[in-house]
Amino acid sequence: MAEAGHFGLPSPQPPRGRWWREHMTNAIRILGLDPGLRRTGWGVVAVEGARLSHIAHGVIAPDDSLPLAERLLALFEGVAAIIVLHAPHEAAVEETFMTANGASTLKLGHARAAVMIAPARAGLLVAEYAAKVVKKAVVGTGGADKGQVAFMIARLLPTAGAPTADAADALAVAIAHAHARTARSRLETAR
Repeated sequence: MAEAGHFGLPSPQPPRGRWWREHMTNAIRILGLDPGLRRTGWGVVAVEGARLSHIAHGVIAPDDSLPLAERLLALFEGVAAIIVLHAPHEAAVEETFMTANGASTLKLGHARAAVMIAPARAGLLVAEYAAKVVKKAVVGTGGADKGQVAFMIARLLPTAGAPTADAADALAVAIAHAHARTARSRLETAR
């Protein structure tokens, strides 16, 4: 039996196993999001110093037959569930790019808002990155294509396997944020 703690209740025992190793470090978990109304990619990485580790990734794909409001709700609830499951400390979202079709750009903006509100509501910092910045952080050039991004994700995060293009893009957003926060930390230390 555990020793008595405060108020005569048993003292909690420290957790063991995988949870303990993952949560009792200085690692920061970052949730990367690649918003889309049909498919929103997500990826969670842990960063500790210069070391990146893959935690999880996937895609939220609301039913196309649902009305817009219900699809947006599905995106919000999906991201909220990921936050509960993986407990990220910060989130990063790819910025909306402008298309020639104003209606498509507007719908993408709605999807982006839905996925940004969930981490904001959970009290997480939500950073935004342009697609060119994300590609440059992962591939080294802002003009990289989806195949090049997926290739580099497989190299940088080998335990991620072969994620879909949407999930690979989300992992790339998380990596871009990890690099940006490392650069900010170095600047603050130098001051």
